[in-house]
Formats: sequence, C-alpha cells, structure tokens
Amino acid sequence: VVCAAVLLALLPPLFVGEWEKWLHRAMAFLVISCPCALVISVPLSFFGGIGGAARRGILVKGGNFLELLAEADTVVFDKTGTLTQGSFSVSGVYPAEGGVEAELLEWAALAEAHSDHPIARSLREAYGRAPDGARLGAVEELAGYGVRAVVDDHTIHAGNARLMAQLQLPIPAAPAAGTIVYLAVDGCYAGQIVIADQIKPTAKAAIAALHRLGVRRTVMLTGDSAAVAGAVAAELGLDEVRAQLLPADKVAHVEALLQAPERGRGKLAFVGDGINDAPVLSRADVGIAMGAMGADAAIEAADIVLMDDNPAKIAEAIGIARKTRRIVYENIILALAVKACVMLLSLFGLANMWGAVFADVGVSVIAICNAMRCFK
Repeated sequence: VVCAAVLLALLPPLFVGEWEKWLHRAMAFLVISCPCALVISVPLSFFGGIGGAARRGILVKGGNFLELLAEADTVVFDKTGTLTQGSFSVSGVYPAEGGVEAELLEWAALAEAHSDHPIARSLREAYGRAPDGARLGAVEELAGYGVRAVVDDHTIHAGNARLMAQLQLPIPAAPAAGTIVYLAVDGCYAGQIVIADQIKPTAKAAIAALHRLGVRRTVMLTGDSAAVAGAVAAELGLDEVRAQLLPADKVAHVEALLQAPERGRGKLAFVGDGINDAPVLSRADVGIAMGAMGADAAIEAADIVLMDDNPAKIAEAIGIARKTRRIVYENIILALAVKACVMLLSLFGLANMWGAVFADVGVSVIAICNAMRCFK
C-alpha cells in the first residue's frame, strides 16, 4: 500500500503535473488503507463473544475455540454427571444365596471408603455411617472396572460386569434397571447393588435444541450397561449410543468419529465431567466440561467450561459462537468494501480527506459498535 501511494504521488505528476494535488490524493490513499477497522474489529468480536458467553456462565478459554465451536456438527456426551445428575442413590441390594443385605452393603461401603466417585458416595450414604478405616487394608483402583480392597483380611472386589468377567465369576441377570455394582468376596460372587441415577431436567431439551441448530449427530459414550445406556438415549432422543466402554475405548470411539469420511468439514465437540474424560476432552476439536461438579482434570483439559453443569448451555454456546462468527464476517466485509470503494474514488479525486477519515476512523467505530452486539 505504501509503494502504491508513492507511485500515486510521483507517476501521474510526471505526465500531467499538479504535484500538490497528487500528493494530497496519495496521502488520502494512505489514510483510507489504514487497516484499523480490520485489525480491531475481528479480535474485538471474539472478545465480545467470550464476554457474552461468560455473562451466561460459559467460560471460553480462547477465541479459536469459539470459532471451532461455531462449526460443530457432531456433539459427543459422557453420561454420568453430564446428561444425568450424577446424584446416585441405592435402589436395591441383592445378596447371593445365603447372604445378608446389610453385610453386602457394608462390604461395598468399606471397599469404596476412599473413592470420590458419585457411585461410591451413594454406597456410603446408603450404609448410613462412616466406614471404619481401621478395618480397611490395601486399596487399589481398577480403572474402568472398579476397586479391589482388603477388608478384615478379606479381599473385596467391587465394580462392573467386566470386573466379574475378569475374575471369571458368573453373575445373574440384573433384577432392576440402573447402574449395578457387583461384589466378590475372596474370589466368590457375593451379590449386586442397584444404583439409580436421574436424568437432568434440561437434558432432553438440550438435545432437541442441538438438532434445531443443525447438529447432525449426537452420540453418548458411557461405561454403563447397554440396557441403562439405551434407555437414557431413547428418552433423550440421542442419535447413537456406545455402552460398556473403558476410558481408552472412549478415546478410540472419538478418534473413529473424527476420521469418519462423512464428517466433512464439521467439528466434533465432546462434553464430559469426570477425570476419565480428560483424554477425550483434549482429543476432541472442542472439549466442553461441566464446571460445577466436574473433576479438576476435566476442567483443565477442556476448552470451554459450563459453570452450572446445565447441558442446555451447550446449544446456547454454539449459538453465541455462530453469532460471533457472523459478526466477524460482517465487520471484515464492511471494512474491506468501504475502503475499496473510497480508495477507488480517491484515485480519481472524487473522495477528499474527510472521506478518507470516514473510511478509516468512521468504519472502525462502526465495526466496534457492531462487535459490541456479541455481548448481548
């Protein structure tokens, strides 16, 4: 632009004279071409979008994540704590033949004494008193399976059906719907405890809102049983569900979704809250964490955090991202179009310095005011 202005100031006068007039036009040309509106309006629009999201309890960690979220056409969910409340309660205790319900619940509460998982908390609450730590020996977390603990010199295994399969123990059919914790004592099947979780009140509306926004695919990934996962997916209207997954399986499924040929240019967002979701949150195009009850590792790994754990905020965040992107495009087109028109007019002497000032400062002010709409 500077070279063009120099040529505009020097070349025409060589042929037609009037050095002062062409110098004036070259100066106007330089003023018009100043990129203030373009440079200010784009980042300011993203700052406005981030600020507007924050006012609604949505923490966005950067403008690039807002831009990616605007292109999201696949949203993948964890189940527990994301679409469901994560406030589990024991709904049934079913000991093996010859067992006692109170004893089975006591084994489970002691084995899960040091766990922060919502299921573990529900077992301790159902037990009704603080577990006696003196009775507890070595404890080992079995990621994706459950826990192994030594209680009163007995080895207790508490976890899911995969844990029982690993121990080669047959288990009876589930007596009721819900999340089931199976127990084995000294290598023998001891019984099962059924734990119920409630779907969040806004979860169904959140999925419907995503579909209205044009999200092509909603998927749920969970370590829960196929029966429980299928019931939740059917109630919420999800497009796909994958159940009985280990944390590593979730990463593998997200990788497959990212590489699916039908995905096109759309982006994938993953929504989770647990420590096991952190790798998936990092791998997705956009990671969204539940901030109120979510694990610190999930919040740290995520690009966007919902401060009140409300899944309906996901559609709201996508709406803000798309509005921000639209305003960015408006500002770019406005700045370039006005500058191009006034620049051409100045070449032919049809735009004076006041027109040049408007093309620079005036368009900058208009772009800034337009960017402020992102706050609303």
